[in-house]
Amino acid sequence: MAAITKFLKILVVFVILGVIAWAVIENYSVIFSKSIKGEITAVERVELPVALIARAGGDINEKVFSFAIGIKDLKTGEIYTASSEDRQWAVAQKGQCAEAVFLPYPPWKFTKRDTFFGARLVRLFECPPK
Repeated sequence: MAAITKFLKILVVFVILGVIAWAVIENYSVIFSKSIKGEITAVERVELPVALIARAGGDINEKVFSFAIGIKDLKTGEIYTASSEDRQWAVAQKGQCAEAVFLPYPPWKFTKRDTFFGARLVRLFECPPK
């Protein structure tokens, strides 16, 4: 009976560790996201060479609203870049200041390692005087 109890305890520990590992892998970008406050150095709509055909009740592909964003951190001066499909970037302009959350690609995506995607615009504001 003691052996079965010990086995069940070990099994429970492995299941819990497996669930934790799965949660970290699935939510890596959110867990390790980076909040940036700074001046927008660039916000460019990425033009796709496709024809846009709308159908009744059909959703438009999010890729149509793709942006490339650059923000210069107010504290360090480092420029962070990311891609985004957040429509809010359409109102942002170069020279404005913004607070944004940049999601990193996970390290197991070797070709995109140490870069960001899914930049979410949190707020726009006037830059402080220099």
